[in-house]
Amino acid sequence: MKADAPTRNPSRRDTAKLGLLFAILYFVQSAGEPVAGLVAQPVRSLMRSWGESPATIATFAALVSLPWSLKPLYGLLSDLVPLAGYRRRSYLILTSGLATASFVALYLLRPGAGSATLLLVLLIVPTVSLAFGDVLVDALMVEKGQPTGTTGILQSVQWAASYTATLLIGVLGGYLSQRGMQLEAFLVVAALCLLTLVLSWRFVTEERHRPGESFRETLEGLKAAASSRTLLAIAAFLFLWSLDPLSTTIVYLHTTVHLGLSEQFFGITISVLAIGCIVASVAYAFYCRRVSPAALAHAAILLGALSQAAYWTMEGRVSAIVVHVIVGFTWMTGSLIQLDLAARICPPKAAATVFAVLMALTNLASSLGEWLGGAWYESLLASMSGSAAFATMVGFGVAAKLSCWLLYVIMPRGMALREVLVQSSSDRSGGEGGLRP
Repeated sequence: MKADAPTRNPSRRDTAKLGLLFAILYFVQSAGEPVAGLVAQPVRSLMRSWGESPATIATFAALVSLPWSLKPLYGLLSDLVPLAGYRRRSYLILTSGLATASFVALYLLRPGAGSATLLLVLLIVPTVSLAFGDVLVDALMVEKGQPTGTTGILQSVQWAASYTATLLIGVLGGYLSQRGMQLEAFLVVAALCLLTLVLSWRFVTEERHRPGESFRETLEGLKAAASSRTLLAIAAFLFLWSLDPLSTTIVYLHTTVHLGLSEQFFGITISVLAIGCIVASVAYAFYCRRVSPAALAHAAILLGALSQAAYWTMEGRVSAIVVHVIVGFTWMTGSLIQLDLAARICPPKAAATVFAVLMALTNLASSLGEWLGGAWYESLLASMSGSAAFATMVGFGVAAKLSCWLLYVIMPRGMALREVLVQSSSDRSGGEGGLRP
């Protein structure tokens, strides 16, 4: 189904209603996500109380996050197989219902020591549901925003709602973990997922679709993506940038165990980090089109390294707050640059699928980095102090980010990242963007 021509003056009321709907949907996604949402710290705290090792907790988090690497499959399923005639609405209702049921089951079953497998299974279901929902809401944003020319407004809503959720869940997650109320977090998130179900049923509207509609255009876009050296270069860049051994799990364990700071305080640092992310998001909107893509790519690598190096200065409560503001700003700026570069090279005919592939690749790299980092950290703790082990892991994180510059050296000339960025620079000046094989 082709998008209608943009409307120059969409109704403010309609835009406001649509923006409110997307704000709530994105808020729930950020709050409900098991690896980084409200239940993330309570789950780590719960497993720590069971006596699980750092490597086990990190591996658990990596396994739970794996469904995010399958986002391209969710996109293809939604695009090609309408459910009850709808590509988005029906799947949103189904996935939010499954997530609600899983979180309620976790609260009622109240898993204890030795129940890590049960906890994993019941967290995988909502992770799949929320990852699928993320693909669906992004697709709705494009479909609803393009005809009215409000995609920029809706994307601004996405980031604002997402980090507002992060601000709140950091404090609440720390509060519940500190007071041994980890299981109550599942009940809160279940209520939020139920809200998504109700909103999807009542307010998400779309035209009915037939199976295979726009099938040919999607295949054409995917063919262009598969033959593009540009895409390969950007994919390699995204993967290496996201392969981060200094995970949140390691920062959590260092903060609460080796620095001796409370669960509540760690939750506060997550909220402070979100403030840095919000500032970075607002700032990026002002300068992103005034700086060349090549400069942005170099800045992403440098800022990524700085976001890791800042942890070397974290020694107590005050420094932890300052560090997390810096980390939030630098990490979010680098991440926004990655997303911007990825969006610029997506073929218009298959933008949702290709973008999902790129994001799945970053999620896979992130999971791999968390798993490797957890194993390295536990090995280091066996031979040195906690502070020395953490400092070494910070060094690994800095090296991982700086290694992105190796792409300029090892890639064949035809796939050199600098050539990709030159192309991106020409694309942004006007005309139809996307891949050029």
